[in-house]
Amino acid sequence: MDHTSAPVLEALEHYRGAGHLPFTPPGHKQARGADPRVREVLGDAVFLGDVLASGGLDDRRDRGEVLRSAERLMADAVHAEHTFFSTCGSSLSVKAAMLAVAGPHEKLLVGRDAHKSVISGLVLSGIRPVWVEPQWDDERQLAHAPAPEAYERAFAAHPEARGALVTSPTPYGSCADLAAVAEVCHRRGRPLLVDEAWGAHLPFHPDLPTWAMDAGADVCVTSIHKMGSGLEQGSVFHLQGPYIDPVLLSSRADLLGTTSPSVLIYAGLDGWRRQMVQHGHQLLGHALELAGRTRAALEGVPGVHVDGAGDLTGPGRGAALDPLPVVLDLSGLPVTGYQAADWLRATHRVDVHISDHRRINVQLTHADDEDSSRRLVDAVRDLAERADSGEEFASSPTVRLPAASRLRMEQECLPRDAYFGRVEDVPADEAVGRVVAEMITPYPPGIPTALPGERLTHTVLRYLRTGVEAGMNLPDAAAPDLSTVRVVVEGADEAAEGGPEGCAAP
Repeated sequence: MDHTSAPVLEALEHYRGAGHLPFTPPGHKQARGADPRVREVLGDAVFLGDVLASGGLDDRRDRGEVLRSAERLMADAVHAEHTFFSTCGSSLSVKAAMLAVAGPHEKLLVGRDAHKSVISGLVLSGIRPVWVEPQWDDERQLAHAPAPEAYERAFAAHPEARGALVTSPTPYGSCADLAAVAEVCHRRGRPLLVDEAWGAHLPFHPDLPTWAMDAGADVCVTSIHKMGSGLEQGSVFHLQGPYIDPVLLSSRADLLGTTSPSVLIYAGLDGWRRQMVQHGHQLLGHALELAGRTRAALEGVPGVHVDGAGDLTGPGRGAALDPLPVVLDLSGLPVTGYQAADWLRATHRVDVHISDHRRINVQLTHADDEDSSRRLVDAVRDLAERADSGEEFASSPTVRLPAASRLRMEQECLPRDAYFGRVEDVPADEAVGRVVAEMITPYPPGIPTALPGERLTHTVLRYLRTGVEAGMNLPDAAAPDLSTVRVVVEGADEAAEGGPEGCAAP
């Protein structure tokens, strides 16, 4: 295949050069109707690239196969059998993959460290999750993807499960042993789905962890906008192997996706593929070298520890580490990750990716250079000096994060039944012992601490409330300040049709 080609970008160029006059959406008509104040900020290029996918970029029946050509090139670039573009982010892509494997009341093995988009997929589909416990590092208070042995045990207990889902890399860069998990699945004739949202770059350099398709996964979902050069919401999902019908997977994506996809996002995906095929090895090689120097410089900041392979890989931890997400443990400083993130943004205009009670995570990509690295290191060094002086930061409440075994709650009913059942908002103290009817998700990274159908414990509630007091963000809770919790009405039998799985409280 000709990887110098970028079909979407070339079709856009042709559209402009041919002088098409649209009497179709979008209504701004190639920027002419856009508010001049908007054009001044966004520039006309945004509007000029915003055309209909069918009946604009391509003809009304897509006979030019612009999108399919771009998808075939993407599949070839990463050695997948099929690739599908999504303009609704990996949140849509992972739901489509789940729906292609299991249906209502069927079981799917799911790592409990899954993103909220996976939980949303469970709510929408009625799939029964069989939770597979992550590997928890109690010393560092950090979760890693479940071990292959955990999936083996889960399949042994639930042989009727339709497949398995694992998240790898984690938002902190820790990677699962995907080849071993795939072997566990395939020995039973079941597919492995991998939420690899943070791993779009992995296929393009040999010094990065093995990516999901090379490890034997059947579906791999990647967010090009996270570690690649795509626009926000740009996602692709790849398919290989005999276990999932590509037509079925495409149909499930169509069920969830928009009928008005953004050609701008398609163009970003298409251009990124060309960039990686032609220059990815060089660009990522430079990024890895820069990451090594940046990590060393940050490790030299007093009070700051950069988590490396020795911290995040090995028995009971990850199988490999992507070094581009740089995790800074600030427990040696009198400051939380929440405070550090706010201070770095306000003082140095440096925005970090993840902040938690003791860490911040800064994401390096091929776009970074010596200047951006130097600015980051200088900002963190200033943070450490100010924090150590004791004058810059007020004392923060202690987040009461217990051992992992005390964070897990009983799943009393299907997430769908709890979410769509009869619910009420009760004061948080009265929610202990009740069945939760919402997702309560520290964000980022977006892994729910409590989800619909789980019975809330005092330990989990205390962790979340002390987290909020310290600066934790819970954007999807009905009450982000956790003054109330949405729970299933006691005594209400909200069983799904055709099944006894109610959420009736005892």
